[in-house]
Amino acid sequence: MIVSVHFADLGARSVRGVLRERPRPGDVPGLRQAQTLLTGAVAAGPPKLRPGRAALLAAWEDDAALDGFLAESPLARQLAGGWHVRLQPVRVSGSWRAMPVEAEPGAALDEEGEPVAVLTLGQLRLRRALPFLRANSQAAGRAAADPALIASVALARPPRFVGTFSVWRSLSAMRRYAYGSARPEHKEAVEEHRAKPFHHEAAFLRCRPYGSQGTLDGRDPLASAAPAPHPSRRAPRTRP
Repeated sequence: MIVSVHFADLGARSVRGVLRERPRPGDVPGLRQAQTLLTGAVAAGPPKLRPGRAALLAAWEDDAALDGFLAESPLARQLAGGWHVRLQPVRVSGSWRAMPVEAEPGAALDEEGEPVAVLTLGQLRLRRALPFLRANSQAAGRAAADPALIASVALARPPRFVGTFSVWRSLSAMRRYAYGSARPEHKEAVEEHRAKPFHHEAAFLRCRPYGSQGTLDGRDPLASAAPAPHPSRRAPRTRP
């Protein structure tokens, strides 16, 4: 299976329409699950919504299923002016019943030789919203300032869904942010969640980004972090 993440700047009115157009597995061949989302900035401080940008997060049987969606779906055409990336799940922590995701057996990432994409997914406990926002603000501020962070987007579907999408230059750089002693805010947020969970359900996906199309904020984030050749890596996909 694979995961795709799509972003497009459409304007606030069109974003509201996209939120009503959630693709359903029974209607789209090869689709396992999908969710249309609001977006914002990964940054310190209160949540910073980007009202004119929509996102689609989807899980697919394979690349052929995603290709069919891109070629035939009106929603895909609406998002076509933005950026999307294909992700191979390499490690999945936690669970997400709304979109079951499986890591490919034996899949692994080079420590330094390729970028890594990370998805965090949470079903927020509303009574824990303020502690979550405080902890997330500190961790997000550190992430945004990290030079190894290539791209980041906050994801939301009120009232409960919260998440993030980020791309890092390497697995080792992502680990230094997440677990290193020099920037403890992320570890502290994780420990607070373990002691008293922020979410009813949560998952952390570590993925190999292996194909992208379009631009996000005027660039393709993967263009500056092209993976080195590796015999176990999926062949990069190109678009005309």
